[in-house]
Amino acid sequence: MKKVILLIWLALFAIDGNAQHVFTASNINLRSAPSADGKIVYQIPKGTPINLNGCQDVWCEVTISGHSGFVARKYTVPAENFHSTKDTHRAHPTEPINHYTNSRGNVVQSPTHYDGPPAGATAQCRDGSYSFSQSRRGTCSHHGGVARWLQ
Repeated sequence: MKKVILLIWLALFAIDGNAQHVFTASNINLRSAPSADGKIVYQIPKGTPINLNGCQDVWCEVTISGHSGFVARKYTVPAENFHSTKDTHRAHPTEPINHYTNSRGNVVQSPTHYDGPPAGATAQCRDGSYSFSQSRRGTCSHHGGVARWLQ
């Protein structure tokens, strides 16, 4: 029975070598299962390029930064349409991007210095870095505190 379920799952989410190149239209959650009930394993910031490795209905399989899971297709924009949107002046990080696991168990981007306000940032820290925190408590705690809230 387990083999049959695995084969059905593999058929539904088969990687066909024709990955669709897209950008995230907003901050989106990478989930452990193709469902809104799937555990959030990683948060992908708005404007991040990703490859959809196979889609079934509204859910697509993705691997990014060493994390594999599923994203809802409706939160992505085809690559050919992305640069024609208002988001053409995207900020770029000026240091390596790291991640941490927050108190809810979600993987979130650590505060990072950018050359301008990045999409998806929730606060700017006093040291100039931008935070992607999902709650206000503890935001920028190792970066001098919050200088200003962005969302």
